[in-house]
Amino acid sequence: MVDLLWLILGLAGLILGGDLLVRGAVSVAQAMRISPMVIGLTLVGFGTSTPELVTSLQAAFAGSPGIAIGNVVGSNIGNIMLILGLAAFLYPVVVDPAALRRDGGVMLATTLLCTGFVLWGTLGRLAGAVLIVLLGAYLLFTILRERRSMTAATALYVAEADLLPGPAPTRLMWPALMALAGLAITILGARFLVSGAVGLAAAAGISETVIGLTIVAIGTSTPELVTTLIAVRKGQGGVAFGNIIGSNIFNILGILGLTALIHPLAVPQQVIGFDIWVMLGATLVMVLFAITGRRIDRREGAFLVTGYAAYLATTLWLG
Repeated sequence: MVDLLWLILGLAGLILGGDLLVRGAVSVAQAMRISPMVIGLTLVGFGTSTPELVTSLQAAFAGSPGIAIGNVVGSNIGNIMLILGLAAFLYPVVVDPAALRRDGGVMLATTLLCTGFVLWGTLGRLAGAVLIVLLGAYLLFTILRERRSMTAATALYVAEADLLPGPAPTRLMWPALMALAGLAITILGARFLVSGAVGLAAAAGISETVIGLTIVAIGTSTPELVTTLIAVRKGQGGVAFGNIIGSNIFNILGILGLTALIHPLAVPQQVIGFDIWVMLGATLVMVLFAITGRRIDRREGAFLVTGYAAYLATTLWLG
C-alpha cells in the first residue's frame, strides 16, 4: 500500500513539476526574445519529455535498468499508439508532408538506431555519446535551416510555443522561479515514482521492466498527452503530430543517450525479444498512416488504441 502511495505521489509530482518547468522556461525564453521556433522545438517539443529524463536517470542510479529503459521504450510506444491514437480517434490529425519528410525520417532513423543498440545487449557510454552527438546535430541543423525561411516545420514549432503560455514574460523572476520549482518537483516526483515502482514490482511478483513499460511510461507521458489533446482540440493536428515526433526523437537521443552516458545500462531480455520490436512496428505504422492519406483518421486512431490495449495485455502476460 505504501509503495502504491509513493507511485501515485511520484506521478502527481512529475505531472505538476513538468508543467511548471515547461511553462516557466517558455516565459523566460520569451522574455529573452528567443525565437518562437526555437522555443517550440526545444522547450516545448523536448521539455515535455523532462519527466521521462529525470525518471530514467533516477532509475539508472537506483540500479533499475528495466525501469530506465522500459520508460523510454514504453513512452515511445504509448506516444504513438495511445496518445496519437486517442487524439486521432477524437479529432482526425492532418499531417503536413514537408514536416513529415524531415522530422518523420529522423524519428524513423533514430528508432532503427535504438533497435540496433538494444539488440547489442548493453547501452554503454559509447552508445550514449553517439546518441547525444546526434541530438546536438539534429537541433543545430533544424535551427539553422528554419531560420533561413518560414517552412511548414517552422510554423509547427511556432504553434507549439503558443500552446503552453506561462506567466507574462515581461519579468524574469517569477517564470524563472516557476521553472526552478518545476524542476525540483519533477526530481522529487521521479524519486518517489521509482521507489514506488520498484516496491510495487517486488510485491506483485512482476519484473521492474514491466512496471517501467506500463505504469511508469504512461505516467511520464502525461505532458505529451495534454499537449497533444490541446493541439487537436484547437484544430492544430500538425502540432499534435509534430509533438509526438519531437518527443520520440528526444526520448531516444536525449533521454536514453544521456542516461547511458552517465550510467551504462544492461538491456532486459524482454525488451530485446519483444518491446523494441513493438516500438519499431508502431513507428512504421505511424509513418505509413501519415503517408497514405496525409492524415490519421478515426479508424486508424481506433486501430492504434486497440493495438496498445493488446500490447499492454501481452506485456503483463510476459511479465
